[in-house]
Amino acid sequence: MSVKIRLARHGAKKAPFYRVVVADSRAPRNGRFIEIVGRYNPRKNPSVVELNLESIDSWVAKGAQPTEAATKVIEIARGAKEAPAEKARQSKKAAAKVEAEKAAAAEKAAAAASEAESAPESEPEPAPDAADAAAGEDA
Repeated sequence: MSVKIRLARHGAKKAPFYRVVVADSRAPRNGRFIEIVGRYNPRKNPSVVELNLESIDSWVAKGAQPTEAATKVIEIARGAKEAPAEKARQSKKAAAKVEAEKAAAAEKAAAAASEAESAPESEPEPAPDAADAAAGEDA
């Protein structure tokens, strides 16, 4: 009998959470299992990972093989890997607006740079001191 540590999907449509289970490899994904060793909820921010690492280690010692997804969740629980951050989804219209703003800023910076190059490089005349101004009034 080949034993796997894998994720069993539960929850509503488009709102999954997963149980980390030890199951016979021939059993269906959400079917019969031997033991529940934890749970994983990717919908929360940050993701909730609750695993019984001692139980997982004992099953691995007995020969259980974790799947790729279960391995990633176990690494997150051990602290070897960061939980994936939820990316902010952006509409096409908002993405186009951001791109247009970036292009306008780059164009403005290029115009300022070309204007600075074409301007004559002359030093401004020093401002007269207050003492020179007072001396000029007395004369």
